[in-house]
Amino acid sequence: MQFIQQGAFLLLAGYAIWLFSRNIGQIKRNILLGKDENLNDQPKLRWKNVILLALGQKKMFRNVPVAIMHLIIYAGFIIINAEVLEIVLDGILGTHRIFFGPLGSLYGFLINSFEILALLVIIVCVIFLARRNIIKLKRFIHNDLSGWPKTDANLILITEIILMSLFILMNTADAQLQSLGNAHYPETGSFVVSQWFSPLMSSWSEGTLIAFERSAWWLHIIGIFAFLNYLPYSKHLHILLAFPNAYYARLKPVGEIKNMPSVQNEVLYMMQPELAPTGESAPMKFGAKDVADLSWKSLMDAYSCTECGRCTDACPANQTGKKLSPRKIMMDTRDRLETVGKNVKLNGDFKEDGKTLLHDYITVEELRACTTCNACVQECPVSISPLDIIMELRRSLIMEDSNAPQEWNGMFSNIENNFAPWKLSPDDRDAWTKE
Repeated sequence: MQFIQQGAFLLLAGYAIWLFSRNIGQIKRNILLGKDENLNDQPKLRWKNVILLALGQKKMFRNVPVAIMHLIIYAGFIIINAEVLEIVLDGILGTHRIFFGPLGSLYGFLINSFEILALLVIIVCVIFLARRNIIKLKRFIHNDLSGWPKTDANLILITEIILMSLFILMNTADAQLQSLGNAHYPETGSFVVSQWFSPLMSSWSEGTLIAFERSAWWLHIIGIFAFLNYLPYSKHLHILLAFPNAYYARLKPVGEIKNMPSVQNEVLYMMQPELAPTGESAPMKFGAKDVADLSWKSLMDAYSCTECGRCTDACPANQTGKKLSPRKIMMDTRDRLETVGKNVKLNGDFKEDGKTLLHDYITVEELRACTTCNACVQECPVSISPLDIIMELRRSLIMEDSNAPQEWNGMFSNIENNFAPWKLSPDDRDAWTKE
């Protein structure tokens, strides 16, 4: 019987890891559909960002109570993985609490710490569910989250509550079996949280306790493997991508907009024609119309988005009732990238589907509402820049489609003819000084 359980566990673990690797590989391929961009400079500063922003969650602490609750869930995810490692080894080797022998009395301290953490995770998840569904904070009931995004957020919180509850109940049954002197369950001492539930199982037979403990054990590990493979389809992929996204964050000063050298050179050659080279070809495309025109970093941003809504909450355009929502920009980019990725996977190369990120997913009205104030970039806890995507789409809109507000066209014409936004010839520009 033990060999059957070990075999079943190995099959389950092998399939779960293979499926997760395949899905993560597809996400990596989708991200690399974007244009190349070198973001390997200043490695010390990049590692500092990883430690402060991804690991330390620095930006979250602008709201200390929420940051502490988020840190509890984060710690629960990271630290309880040590307990998951023990479960995995027990499943492979057919043992029970394999770390108890080497750790001795320290083992009881660690398990009790995990139990306290698990209880805190349950409490925090209940609070977060209430914030979304009972209190209904504004940024959690925005139209951006209608449908699946709202369900996704609730599903993850409920799953974490179930997994932590199974961990505690598994320990409760384990403690009862220890008290009965079952040889397979070494006496590790009392559990600080599980003991509260011991009266519920005090009258159970040994066989019932073993069946319950094994069922909770299996459901716990199956739930963990299921959660692992749910991540690539969920906003909670940021649990993994927050680290590389923080490392590869653009380090340019806030507010500095990336210029196109080809356009800068055109202006230079207009001012100094003698510098213009002969035979220089114009770039094939300006800005971005679809996801493949964006940088790979912008595509990784889309997958890293936590959908927390802090960017939209801080956006002055959104606050004044305009349609722009930086969170929606990221969600739309991810949705389009998923569609393009499936297209490439099916056809070997992208086959035109009659849609583009610009117009079909993100509208002209949204793009024009942006003030380029960088509030969304400043607020994002995982170093995402919706502004980079907005700017590239606006460049395509204006430079490829000649689609600009009428008020802008006069300025463009003046710059082209007079080298300045004003309708004054260069020779007359300083005439006002003579008065």
